[in-house]
Amino acid sequence: MKEAVHIGRKPSAEPDLQELVGRVALGDEEAFARVYDTVVGSVLGVVRAVLRDQAQSEEVVQEVLVEVWRTAPRYRSDRGTAINWILTLAHRRAVDRVRSVDAAAARDHKAALLDRLPEYDEVAEHVEARLEREQVRRCLRTLTEIQCQAVTLAYYRGLTYRQVAEALALPLGTVKTRLRDGLIRLRDCLGVTA
Repeated sequence: MKEAVHIGRKPSAEPDLQELVGRVALGDEEAFARVYDTVVGSVLGVVRAVLRDQAQSEEVVQEVLVEVWRTAPRYRSDRGTAINWILTLAHRRAVDRVRSVDAAAARDHKAALLDRLPEYDEVAEHVEARLEREQVRRCLRTLTEIQCQAVTLAYYRGLTYRQVAEALALPLGTVKTRLRDGLIRLRDCLGVTA
């Protein structure tokens, strides 16, 4: 059997991380403190490489280490070393943060675009209004002169029947009849159903 080659510090100087994680799984707070001290620098390095923002990186490091505390019972040494497990958690959490930030930015951008869009299609509204005005003008041309004047004074200028009668120098009954007949012709011309 070959002897393991260690680069850097002597293996005896570092606590056995596998053992410490096992003790953390049992709720050993002292073991967790030692795990924390041992891995915090490496975790910050991995997270910082992904996020590039110091404040967010520090937040994610704390989240990762809380996750180590909570999920230590799920760690399986037959699937890899404790440090690799922890650094994998760190990398996944950092990537999740990037995705979350990107998704939030996309939602904000989409919301900003929706705020700028009109609630209705302005062009269609203008075209429709113009077509309606043209149709009303065309239908007004089918009325007699007195009907057209009476409708125009009553509905476009807002005059009462009496004021229309005075403006046209006609009896009130004649104005009412001309208005009624004119409105019926307009209704038929515009295709309005009662």
